[in-house]
Parts: sequence; structure tokens; C-alpha cells
Amino acid sequence: MEDRLINLGFTEEIIKKAEDFPGFFLARVISQHRALYEIATEKSHLLAEISGKLHYNSENILNYPAVGDFVLVDRVDDRHGNAVIHSILPRKSIFIRKAAGTSNDLQVVAANIDTVFICMSLNKDFNLRRLERYLSIAWDSGATPVVVLTKSDLCRDLTTNISQVEKIALGADIAVTSSMKEDGYKTILRYITPGQTVAFMGSSGVGKSTLINRLIGDDIIETREIRRDDKGRHATTRRELILIPSGGAVIDTPGMRELQLESANLEKTFTELGKLAQECKFKDCQHENEPGCAIRKALEEGVISEERLLSHKKLKKEARYEGLNSKQIEKEKIKDMFSQFGGIKNAKALIKSKNKNKY
Repeated sequence: MEDRLINLGFTEEIIKKAEDFPGFFLARVISQHRALYEIATEKSHLLAEISGKLHYNSENILNYPAVGDFVLVDRVDDRHGNAVIHSILPRKSIFIRKAAGTSNDLQVVAANIDTVFICMSLNKDFNLRRLERYLSIAWDSGATPVVVLTKSDLCRDLTTNISQVEKIALGADIAVTSSMKEDGYKTILRYITPGQTVAFMGSSGVGKSTLINRLIGDDIIETREIRRDDKGRHATTRRELILIPSGGAVIDTPGMRELQLESANLEKTFTELGKLAQECKFKDCQHENEPGCAIRKALEEGVISEERLLSHKKLKKEARYEGLNSKQIEKEKIKDMFSQFGGIKNAKALIKSKNKNKY
């Protein structure tokens, strides 16, 4: 098999799946331009659009092609017009988030990723709570997360910051990079091998595009200086899969300062809390004031931090509201509010009793 096809991720397994659909050709989605897709086939790059049947049968955005998808098309050149995408092969991983704003619309960031590089800069944008959010979604995607700490040249206490991240990124590797050195990106090279697809994700201005340019060996992706307040600026405006000369492929994604949960693997991200919860006296322990709560004990002993526990509760609650409208969310909040009284009915009875005694 040609190196180009290997780096596009055309494995023997993928090719075999495509052979089950005679008359169609295997391709991979490289980028998306509104209703058009740029795809790479065995022989060429060309534009494609989805078939009417695929559009009709797609119940939501998850059923449409995304960058990184392996798809079946009707042609391998554009001599007679754009190719037509007829179906999407099963995904081995998919990175999903809720679209920014107040809507519940979903957004597929990328598909069929082997490794997710979660980039976080070591300047004022260093944020452990945001990292927990990224890790929860990354573990849920099916890909393997690697925390990439960028701009180490701007860090005053690298040892302390790495120690803080190690306590958060349980089970994930940590790599430190610097954009100021020509070889400052080489710590991540061991994760990028022929046939592997990696994706860079993180907030605006953390240095994703700079790292990718170093991997490619050319400044093909625009980079922008951070603002005076140390916050990032958007450089990448769309997702795109790019082949790396040394082998493998990389997907660059726009910076996402607001990352809303659609689904998350909190058990993997907060492993230590899950283990502690198993030691609680009550199975339905809410880790508030219940007797025999192992998590509260660990909190008092300084084994875990209050911020870590609050972050877990926040993400757990956010993930629980998945797919609910504003009225349904409000109902869930009311249920939570009165759960300490044994439910809404008991709360009403308690209020009625208090009012009776009052008068």
C-alpha cells in the first residue's frame, strides 16, 4: 500500500469494509466548506456533496459526514462534476460537543481520531477546570487523550504546573512543548506514526497551529499573536485534515473557549472520586453531609480538593441535562432543589406544616 494511503488512514480493515459495497469508491473527508466536502481518494483530491438519500435519512448532524470520516463515493475524479457521498463507514471514534450559544445543537468536531492532543498554554490561560472538561469529552470520544502543555518558555514554575496537571489528567500522558525552540515540538512526535490520525484541540491562542506548522515543516496554517491580556486569538477557522511528511495525519480545529458537554466520560476523568465513592456508607451518597462519606473524609484530609469535587458535580449535572429543553432543565433543577427533603411532595408537606404551626 502506498505511503499516502497509509497516512490517510486507509487500513486493510477500512478497505475490506468498503469492499462490501461494490460500485463505490473509498474516500476520506479532508475538510468541509458549507454543503461541500473536500475528499481524498486513492487517486486524487476532489469536491463532493452528499446524496439526496443520505440527506433524507439523516436524523441529525451526527449522521452527516465530518472531517476524518471514511465515506463511499461514486467517482474518483471530477471530470463529470462533484463526487457524491452515499454513505459513511462506521466510526471508531467521534469528538462531539454542543454548539456554542444557548441552542442544543450538536457539532461533530472530528471523527476517526487515534490521539487527541489537548493543548493548554503555560501562561495566564492555564486552567485546570477547562482541562477536566476537555478530558471528559476526549475519553468519551473513543480516542486517547494526551495533554500538551505549550509555551513552556512563558512558565515561571514548570514543576508545580506539571504536578497540578498530573493530579487532573489521570491515565493520560503529558508532553511539554515550546514554540520558541526549533525542536520544541519533538516531545509529541512519538505519538504520530504512519497510519495514525491525531487532532489538536484547545482554546484560542494556545499554540496549536504553530505546533502543526512545525510538524508539517511549513507555515501553511495562519498563526496569530496573543492579545495583551494574554488571551488567545482565533487563527484556525475550520477543521482540516493534513498529511504529515514524516508519516500520519493531523486535524487542526478552531479554538474553543466555550466547550459545552454533549456526553462525557466522567468516570475516566475523575477516577479517584469514583474509587472513593465505592467506600461511602450509602450507595446513593450525595457527598454532602451524609455519615460515612469517604469523599468528604478525603476532602477534610486534603487528599482531594474542593475545586476538584465541585468541578465533578458541575460536569455531572451538565451532562445529565443532555437533550433537555429549558423547561425540562428547570424541572430537573427543582427536583434537585427539593431532593434534600425527600422529594417535592414531602417538601410541600413540610412547608404546609410550618405554615400551620406559624399561624
